[in-house]
Amino acid sequence: MQVEALLPLRGRLANSLAFAIALAVAGNVSAENQIHLALAGHYFGEASALCERDAGSLWGVSLCGPMLFADPKDRAVVANQQLADGGLSVIEKAFTGTLPSTINVANSAVDWGGAKWTMLMWPLPKDARQRAILLMHESWHRIQSQIGLPATMPANNHLDRLEGRLWVQLEWRALRAALAAKGAQRRRAIADALLFRGHRRSLFPQAEADERALEMNEGLAEYTGVKLASGSDAAAEAIRKLGDGGRVESLVRSFAYTSGPAYGVLLDEAGAKWRRDLRPEDDLGALLRGALALPQRAPAQKTAVLEAKRYGYDSLRAAEETPNAQRRERFARYRAALVDGPVLKLPLQRMRIQFNPDEVYPLDQLGTVYPSLRIVDNWGVLTASAGALVAPGFDRVTVSAPLESSLRPLRGEGWTLELNEGWALVPGERRGDYALKRAN
Repeated sequence: MQVEALLPLRGRLANSLAFAIALAVAGNVSAENQIHLALAGHYFGEASALCERDAGSLWGVSLCGPMLFADPKDRAVVANQQLADGGLSVIEKAFTGTLPSTINVANSAVDWGGAKWTMLMWPLPKDARQRAILLMHESWHRIQSQIGLPATMPANNHLDRLEGRLWVQLEWRALRAALAAKGAQRRRAIADALLFRGHRRSLFPQAEADERALEMNEGLAEYTGVKLASGSDAAAEAIRKLGDGGRVESLVRSFAYTSGPAYGVLLDEAGAKWRRDLRPEDDLGALLRGALALPQRAPAQKTAVLEAKRYGYDSLRAAEETPNAQRRERFARYRAALVDGPVLKLPLQRMRIQFNPDEVYPLDQLGTVYPSLRIVDNWGVLTASAGALVAPGFDRVTVSAPLESSLRPLRGEGWTLELNEGWALVPGERRGDYALKRAN
């Protein structure tokens, strides 16, 4: 399964204007794309400057390497190096082409043409700080397996429930207080954050393993972006992210973008050499507890609530009640469309999936709904914009039944399926349902 959440060029900043002029002279791009390509050269230069300044000190390996920008509208690509087979067009020192339909356009690390690339979806953020964070975040994903921290994307479905959302936001409030304080006040705020973290995990049996896995993936990636893009301002950027985290509608796949930088910065400021021998099974909270020699506190409800009142427990719980009712309504709507009604079930065999991590909604044991996604698999390409249900084991995806089974490409309410040769639509288990199987 490949999950996609969407060599340095020296001197690119100085050459960007000449690059655009050369493209225009070549007659291969429109006037609109001249700006696109000039900016691409500029951004390659920014990425190069960031990773060269780091010089591999953060993770022991360089973050510099193959990088490309891909436009989701036409799949156009601008890359900082050539494919191994020479398949990209060369204009000046830039490489342009079209991304194959079998590769999703997303902010991700992707294997293409014999190399692992950092891919970023065009356009990049206009804000220089946020763009730098994104460049380094995705560059870390390209090297994470190399440093022994392979990608994992478990569903943290408990964070779509009232108690899950409540206690993770209380943890963030305590972390924010810790980052803004020093000495004994910082230690107490960290102890509170770890208490709220432990209490939340005591309420949901799978929470500890699932949260840890996502923090060791997206959390470390976002920490890398914040650390390298912000320098001495890393704590301030982590504080800003903690303040914004609760505004995201779905925390199931996005929470680690908020907690990862906070724990990483606090570990750094505690003087811990925590990155040196980091393992996938490590927990950022436990590492921070150990670095500060904080005692373990039992995650009792009464104790947690008492401490949480200093962080606005009552008002936060009240504020979460209305969204919780809306989540129940959304649950019923998706269940009616993707479980109770007629559906099409597609097997997942060699899935490559693209989705928005801020929009992921669980249906309890039935799986997880992605309001919009693109899946490439052996049977073809599925594009959904009105919801698709991925089974808990990532072995099946379900959409509403096709509107007309004989049409190609297949279409349903908010989805299309480009079916490969050798696959056929067949009746499903229930009347009105459909499935896919290999044709004889």
